[in-house]
Amino acid sequence: MKRLFALIAVFGMLLFMASNVVVAQDSTATAQPAAKVATDTEEAAAATAEEGQSFHSALKQKFIEGGPGFMTAVLLSLVLGLAFAIERVLYLNLATTNTKKLLKNVEEALETGGIEAAKEVCRKTRGPVASIFYQGLDRANEGMDVVEKSVISYGGVQAGLLESGLSWIALFIALAPMLGFLGTVIGMVEAFDAIEAAGDISPSLVAGGIKVALITTIGGLIAAIVLQVFYNYCMNKIDSLINNMEDASISLLDILVKHNLKK
Repeated sequence: MKRLFALIAVFGMLLFMASNVVVAQDSTATAQPAAKVATDTEEAAAATAEEGQSFHSALKQKFIEGGPGFMTAVLLSLVLGLAFAIERVLYLNLATTNTKKLLKNVEEALETGGIEAAKEVCRKTRGPVASIFYQGLDRANEGMDVVEKSVISYGGVQAGLLESGLSWIALFIALAPMLGFLGTVIGMVEAFDAIEAAGDISPSLVAGGIKVALITTIGGLIAAIVLQVFYNYCMNKIDSLINNMEDASISLLDILVKHNLKK
């Protein structure tokens, strides 16, 4: 911590010295008129606003050109998939527990207050690891075989809770590009219908249908890519939590064996 404060102090001094040098150089240089500086600032702000407006307008225009029906379906897939993904991310982060600290507290509680004190520690701790510990400690008087079976069974229940909702995210990952490809096929059919009706192949006839096809495909792929990133993050987090649960459960069994030997 002291090194961090020292680095911050040194960085602040360097920044202050650099600003003084810049001010000194600016004072010796020829200053631009204040009116011109204000005009340049206003023009830059206006250009920035126009860029933001143009991006928003272009996005809205592409959404309309892609067909409100299919683009709305793709957008709904993205929104619903993000809702499930964000819920899983929050749940998994809240389920993360400092197992080393919990094991230490449980061991100390066993030595001082016995099984009931250890159960109280688990009851006050959030997360699946603490819930597994509680189930194991609750059956500590029935023998180590019963404790081991209880820990394994309840660990499977907690793993299922961690994976709950992932199937919905996977559904929207698959559904979004499918909807985009469906729009692609319909756009190509419209293009060929226009060719058939005109009796001639002209770029202006097929451009509209092909444009719709490409826009819906892009929308579906973007939605799937975004959701896939969240899905992979959740899967990686779940694997880490399950490994942590298994390792902590083995440590709990060792602690209970030592506690029983001391009796």
